[in-house]
Amino acid sequence: MRRFLQMLLAFRASQKLDLPVARNVERLPDYLHQQERVVGAMLDPKKLTPLEPGRFRYEVTSLKVFQLQINPVVSIGVTNIEGKLKMFATDSQLEGLGIVEDFELTLDATLEATTRGLEGEAILSVSVSQPPILRLIPRSVLESTGQSLLNGILLGIKARVGQQLVRDFTLWCEDTNTP
Repeated sequence: MRRFLQMLLAFRASQKLDLPVARNVERLPDYLHQQERVVGAMLDPKKLTPLEPGRFRYEVTSLKVFQLQINPVVSIGVTNIEGKLKMFATDSQLEGLGIVEDFELTLDATLEATTRGLEGEAILSVSVSQPPILRLIPRSVLESTGQSLLNGILLGIKARVGQQLVRDFTLWCEDTNTP
């Protein structure tokens, strides 16, 4: 058991969001209740599959790590609590590394409507056993690479929120505006 724990790699990244919204800011709380629409605007809708209300399957963009192609697949739960949209991983699997003894992805993300716009934070972490094919690479190199990958994923989502989510919110306001 001790040998297994020594081979477990862990990575963690977080991003904060402070996004001013110029128009219709008072409608943001209602928009955040449109779970499928909001999640589809935050993540790539081509890789997102709604499973049931409040549950989605997301195929994270394929990543190349030391000549290995990996494909994380995450089940995401979404809830609205006290004016906030919360997203969390309910299950995850890793495709592309062959036999991996242990893989766990955790996601804790919150998006909140404020009087200025949207504020949020996302924390993404992964723990995975070191695949045999990567055992010759120093642990510190693998962990820094994993950290960079997670930061890249969160920065990509943050950029998408800053562009696509605001654009979708504007469209939603136009579509639901009563004459």
